[in-house]
Order: sequence, then C-alpha cells, then structure tokens
Amino acid sequence: VDDIRSLVEQVRFAPQAGRYKVYIIDEVHMLSSSAFNAFLKTLEEPPPYAIFILATTEKHKILPTILSRCQIFDFKRITTADTIEHLQEICEKEQITAEKPALHVIAQKSEGCMRDSLSILDKIVSFTDGKLTYANTLEHLNILDEDYYFQLLENLHTQELSSALLLLDNILQKGFEADAFLEGFTEFVRNLLVSKDAKAISLLEVADDFKDKYLTWSQKTELGWILAALNILTEAGMGYKMARNKRLFTEMVVIKLSYLNQALELQPNAEGLSKKKRVEDAKPVAFRALNIRAAKQEPGANIPKPAGALAVPLPVAPAVSYGKSLPKAQPATASLIVEEPSPVITPTAAQSLTIPAPEVAPVSIGSLKSIREKIARQYSTASTSLPLNIEALTACWKQYMEILKTRKQHSTVSNFSMADLQVLDENCFQILVANSMQRKFIETERAGLIEHLMKYFNNRGISYKFAEMEDDETEDDS
Repeated sequence: VDDIRSLVEQVRFAPQAGRYKVYIIDEVHMLSSSAFNAFLKTLEEPPPYAIFILATTEKHKILPTILSRCQIFDFKRITTADTIEHLQEICEKEQITAEKPALHVIAQKSEGCMRDSLSILDKIVSFTDGKLTYANTLEHLNILDEDYYFQLLENLHTQELSSALLLLDNILQKGFEADAFLEGFTEFVRNLLVSKDAKAISLLEVADDFKDKYLTWSQKTELGWILAALNILTEAGMGYKMARNKRLFTEMVVIKLSYLNQALELQPNAEGLSKKKRVEDAKPVAFRALNIRAAKQEPGANIPKPAGALAVPLPVAPAVSYGKSLPKAQPATASLIVEEPSPVITPTAAQSLTIPAPEVAPVSIGSLKSIREKIARQYSTASTSLPLNIEALTACWKQYMEILKTRKQHSTVSNFSMADLQVLDENCFQILVANSMQRKFIETERAGLIEHLMKYFNNRGISYKFAEMEDDETEDDS
C-alpha cells in the first residue's frame, strides 16, 4: 500500500524530458486488495502524460474493477522452435559450441520464457567453458535422460520386473527424485501417444535425434497400453504427495506397468464390447417318443402293440376301509409304451414286467379319536390360565426380581422395585416409570420378563405398556 501511495505522488509531477512517464508494474497480481483500491482512483483519471503497464501471468487474480479500466493484451508463450533458433543465433555470435539437443532441453526447461532460457544458457556456458553438450546440459539441469525411459519401456514390454526395478534404483541413486521420474515418464508416454498418429506428429516437441526412436516405439506399443499407462501415471502423480513411503509407492507403479499387458488381455476386446448380448433361439431337442395309452381291457379284446414295446401295468392302490364294507372297484390297467427305434424286439411273455401294488395300511377310527383328545387337552390347559389381577401381578413381579438378584443385577432390581404396576384388562398391564432411564433398565430384561409372565399366568397373549409418572402418555411396547 505504501509503495502504491508513493507511486501516486510521483504521478502528479510532469516529466522533465519527454512526453510521457511510463510505469511498468510486474507481477501485479501480487498486490493486495487495499493496494488495488488505493491505485484505483489514479487509474480511473490518470494524467495525460502517465502510462501504466501492468504485467502478470495470472490475470484472474486481478480485481474486475482494475481489469475493466485496462486495455488487455494476451501474449502467447514462445514456442520451443523459436527459442532454439534464437539460442542458436546467440551461440554463433558469442562463438559458443552448442549441440542442438542441448538447446532443445534448455528451451523445454524454460517453458516458453525467453528470459529463463537465456539465464539457463548463461549458467551452463560458464560451467562448461563454452562447450555445450547434451550430457552436461542434463547434468546441470538435473533432468533425466530419455534413454532411461526407452530402456524402461523395453523392460515393461518384456515383463522383466527385476530389470525395471534395478533401473529405477539406478535413477534414484543418481540423485533424481521419484516425483521427477514419474513426471518425466508421464511426458514420455504422452509423446508415444502423439507419435501414434501421423496427423498429431506436430505436437511432438522433442529433439530431432529422438523423433525416429519415438515413432519406432509407438508402432510397437498398443494404444490400449498407452492409455492405461497414462491413467496409472496420472493417478500416481496425484497420490505421490500423500504417500508416506515414496520409494515403495514408485515401485508399485512400476510393478503395475510391468503387468499391464496381462490385465489388458483379461478384458474383452472391442469387437465383443460392440456386440450386444443375444440369446439364441431355442432349438428342438430329440427325445424318445413316450406314448402313454390308457385303455380298459375287456375280456377277449386284442389291442395291437408296436414292435419293441414293453407293457408295464401301473399299480392301483386298494380301497381303504373305515369300518364299512365298500364294493371293490375293478382295477384299470394302463400300459406305458416306450418306443425304441432300434433294434426291433418282438415282445414275449417273459418280457412283460408286472410291478406289485404297494400295500397301504388302513387308518383306524381309534387313531383319529386319540388326536382329537390330545387337541382337546391342549385347549383345556390353555383355558386354565391365571387371571391377571394386581395381587398375582405383584407376586410375579417380585419373583422375577429374585431371579435378577441371583444374577447380581442390583441396578436393574432397584429400577424394578421403583416401578408401579396397573392392570388394564385381562391380557395387558401398565408399568409406571419415573423417567426414561428407568424404562431403559426394565427394557433390557424385556425378553426374560415376557417369558416369565407367560409361564406364570399360563397366558401367551399377555403384554404390557409403559407410562411416565409425570405425564400419562403411554406407548405400546408389545
């Protein structure tokens, strides 16, 4: 805020030489809201000789009131090819020997910022005595060589897990962090995806020495593997910060990638996914012809039988007698004819199979009388239940309290003793409690109490209700 106020005071004075005073404020999004408000009045009505240039990389952080009073110019970042061309011109003028892959690494590291690329170039040249190579550039920028990624990809395709883990250990031993390895390998797999299609080859921002290698490996790698690997690596990049054991987390990612081909083989192919499930029409199944013909055989009647048929007379149960003689029914014979296509056998008397009818034990009238007497005794026992009155209920209640005392449930016994009982009708009574806590203690013994009441009164329809002594609101609990 103080810097903005001093700036506003300087704006009041006209320039001594020249027509304009130009104020350039870099990283303007770092200003606070109070500083913006102090600057707003001057920005709304600036002097004719004052020009303000506000530079920022995060326009969305600036207040809308400031943006509405500015003329906005959106600059695109410098491409990698333009950065490399400019760095080559500088190296030629300064007589610096520089390899093009090394300049490409510098351009990628600067991420479109020419100022950063020039400062990186100056730093590396001062350490390498004017000889800029691909190897010393990677060493000074702490960037992993892409040959490691190609070697790792080969180990993953051949499922050489031990070689892949040893390669990861070698990378970590050289001082590279695991997150840098994951980030670099994610970019490497993305380049493989771009190299897969000739139309998207322009998106491949790598050195010319590596383009042929990318194109070769992109043809060897299936598209499904690339997409699945990108998914695994993206999730790993998000979960790396939350992992406690960073090395183990990175090794698990390598293990997943090494067995990714097997996981893809278990999934259904695209042709199977495109087809809908269809249920085939049911086809007729050939069974043996089973002809069951029931006919009443009259004496002297000849029924023609097909060749190869076996006549099996079905059993007929005899009539059951309940003390009265009933006329015997004439048994009806049914023939089960099973047709055999081959061979043809002429039936003989020895081939006829007769199954004797099972004997059914007659049911006597005495057994029915015993069943009726047993049911009558049960009804007579149920009708001898004790009447539900306050004296019997109190005695049953105290008896159950004695059972609780033998279990040493003293707190429950005290709550039972404080409860008041009221008989509502012949099958229901009411328990008056002082509070909900006393009710909970009694409810813990609900199952045992109901069973005891049913045995004592010999009444399975007995039930009870709760009511508090303060208000007479009752709730059904049975």
